[in-house]
Amino acid sequence: MTFNRRDFLAAGAAGAGLLAMPSFARTILQPKPRKILVMGGTGFLGPHFVEIARKHGHTLTLFNRGKTNPDKFSGEEYHDIEQLHGDRKTDMKALEGDRQWDAVLDTSAYIPADVTRSGKLLAARVKQYVLVSTISVYAKNDAPADETSPVATLADPNVTEVTGETYGGLKALCEKAAEQELPGRTTVVRPGLIVGPGDNSDRFTYWPARADRGGEILAPGSEQDPTQFIDVRDLAAFLLTTIERGHVGIYNADGAPGALTMGAVLRESQRASGKKSSVTWVPADFLEEQKVQAWSDMPAWIPARGEYAGFGRTSVSKAKAAGLNYRPLRETARDTLVWWRTLPEERRAKLKAGLKPEREAEVLKAWHAKAKTKGG
Repeated sequence: MTFNRRDFLAAGAAGAGLLAMPSFARTILQPKPRKILVMGGTGFLGPHFVEIARKHGHTLTLFNRGKTNPDKFSGEEYHDIEQLHGDRKTDMKALEGDRQWDAVLDTSAYIPADVTRSGKLLAARVKQYVLVSTISVYAKNDAPADETSPVATLADPNVTEVTGETYGGLKALCEKAAEQELPGRTTVVRPGLIVGPGDNSDRFTYWPARADRGGEILAPGSEQDPTQFIDVRDLAAFLLTTIERGHVGIYNADGAPGALTMGAVLRESQRASGKKSSVTWVPADFLEEQKVQAWSDMPAWIPARGEYAGFGRTSVSKAKAAGLNYRPLRETARDTLVWWRTLPEERRAKLKAGLKPEREAEVLKAWHAKAKTKGG
């Protein structure tokens, strides 16, 4: 097959525990406020990081071009956020000088030369460089990957066009560039599919949005098929944890392997919607015959076999030991749908991932016809 590649009670209990502690113990547990420079910060992951970092009392400086969501942090409410504009490729004057930060979070690294440029400029003035990478850096997917697995390489390491074929290799070179400029002070976080409120790719959003349309839903493979993704808010929290605790090195930040299935995704999407719907599971082989592509036509799903036998099983044990936590899938599905319903109708009518309604109906009709013939 081809592919286009906590809750209120817990918080209350924790708070009560802290109140019962001596004041000196509470002081020790509370992380020291940091000065954090965010490269980017106004797209999808950035805003969630900014919000949680502010709640933890950290001082934030955002550096970006001012083109994506330029009004995201405008107004008196965000008077505490410093915003600097420039282009990491051509104009980084706003970051020149002798100013210092405890950490820099790079959410927009795609080309290694950009990371080298940023690293050289900031190396003497930041203590830690946190780079958001991807599990797409791994050279193979035929077995579960961990942080020691081989990464992709490029025939031409100087390529600057980001495509499905070069994305993983370029990210691997970005990691290398960061470590080269700040040896021993670099944190590389490799997330999988990032999902949740604000995701403009629709790769997870397709499922709760599809359930919200009601009717018969075409689902890929079987309920037991594994999948793996991470809520953007959990990823943002982990990124902040690496800064607050000074973690360096490489960490996979994805869903816990074996914890997420396509059946659970569909069930929680239906629950979030509350609309009347049914799910028809269609085998991978039939979908292939119908030229329905995994991942793009059926988001968040790839049959875990052959060269993709490791799909949905990337190891995250190192990150969990370092503080990675997860909210329930039910919360992710619910909040994603709540956010989706706030978007303009014309945007909701044009999902960027998944099957179009007419194509879904066509495939379902073909599947039922085959099942009837086979049964008759």
